[in-house]
Amino acid sequence: MQIPEFIAQQSADRRAMLARIHGIIVDRDKTVTANVGMMMGKEMILYNGPGMFKYGLASVKNYMSLHAMPIYGIPELYSRYKELLPKAAFQKGCINFKDEEEMPLAVVERLIADCAKVDLLALREKWRQSSKAAKSGKAAKPSKAAKRK
Repeated sequence: MQIPEFIAQQSADRRAMLARIHGIIVDRDKTVTANVGMMMGKEMILYNGPGMFKYGLASVKNYMSLHAMPIYGIPELYSRYKELLPKAAFQKGCINFKDEEEMPLAVVERLIADCAKVDLLALREKWRQSSKAAKSGKAAKPSKAAKRK
């Protein structure tokens, strides 16, 4: 299925919002390519950056949802946009909303502009390195027997 067809299949009150957010993402983040696919058991527009998933735009029964991996990996982005979007419902890496009142498009533009600057592959590698360091640090701790000496 193509993206215009996906948007056209949504309820009339959501089509314009979904189309505008889709336009913002492809205009503001030139690193992504978009296609319709499945994620978390739902059909949605998936936006893949170099080497990995970056955004998703879904329309489910009671709300629309913008999945943004950069806010999942950068707590400062998450905090900033949670404050700027007080009427939206935040999960770990997605923002659920019903309409433009809950998700003003001017804020979406800022969010995507900030997220576009994020190199997710570098962020993932940094996380892997810190995870490895934490695991090796645990292995290097002295045993209980060594502590008693």
